[in-house]
Amino acid sequence: MYRAVGMRLVAGSALLLAAFLGSAASQIDDDLPDLADQILLMAAEVALDLQRVCPPASPSDQAAFDRCRHSLFGDSALRRNLAPRLLWGRRNQDAGAALKDTNLTQFAPDVLAGLYFPLFMYSGEYTTEYVERERLYLIRLRAGFRNLLQPGQFPYPFWHEEAKWGVYQAANSVLLWVDPKTAKIVIGQFTERGNSPAVVSTQPIRPEFDGNWMWMDREGRIQPRVTLFDGLFRQDNPYLPKLDFTYRTLALRMRDAQCDSCHMPNNPRPMRRLVLMHTPAHAAGEIERLMKAVREDRMPLNGAGIEEPLEPALKRALLESGGAFEELVRAAKDWEAAQRN
Repeated sequence: MYRAVGMRLVAGSALLLAAFLGSAASQIDDDLPDLADQILLMAAEVALDLQRVCPPASPSDQAAFDRCRHSLFGDSALRRNLAPRLLWGRRNQDAGAALKDTNLTQFAPDVLAGLYFPLFMYSGEYTTEYVERERLYLIRLRAGFRNLLQPGQFPYPFWHEEAKWGVYQAANSVLLWVDPKTAKIVIGQFTERGNSPAVVSTQPIRPEFDGNWMWMDREGRIQPRVTLFDGLFRQDNPYLPKLDFTYRTLALRMRDAQCDSCHMPNNPRPMRRLVLMHTPAHAAGEIERLMKAVREDRMPLNGAGIEEPLEPALKRALLESGGAFEELVRAAKDWEAAQRN
């Protein structure tokens, strides 16, 4: 049923195009490139590709999740259309709030494609519109959330905050906000306020949060596994063991530099635009920006929220460990790309 719906939407996109362009183009400033036709076609491509690789399944189906995650992290339609830097989070509970007034987390595209979007299943049903207030296009995807996966399959314990976990579990739509100038997705959101039920019904659960963002399971493995590149990089990637060791060194240096006073999932500051650095996968996506901020003395922030330089010894140690991690991340990604080619 879902495939038929998705195909029907794409087949009808040519008929919708003229009406869509007429209404949308009139709302965009004349000095902006008119990429509405490209965005409409991209929406159809992304919706169908998501339905193909991440179709509705049991919310506990590990094999379905792994197939989805591996596909989206690779050369997927979604990843090809993500901006070089984008935002993610739940929709503001105030339906009238603007995006600029909504707390969102900044991500590199590979982190979002490999860790967050795969947590949802997609039917292929979608709508596209231009939102005048935001000056962005909005693609609404009917979806459902895999709330019954093992805890180590989530990027961090979403249940640390009851309201956030509740929205994740009840989510029935994923929203993609698209820049009309570039036709790239710049913001992703999830919401329980879509017009249709979730693609799969599930029973809400309430795990307990023990205060640990990472932990050791009964078999002695570090969790969450997904944040250790498990299932994203090939097992024979020669840089994986070095990445783990190098990140541990970097994590100690970041703790010394008080990075954990800001860059944690509970957003202790709180910041309107949060950057996470608490796991290897999150740090890998942000390491270049971290190094740039440290070199330019823009981190950390003091108690008043003012940028101040690190002590010379701390700065030197952080730059050294961060540089080593950055180099290994680049080498691991280059090795993966070479295997695909």
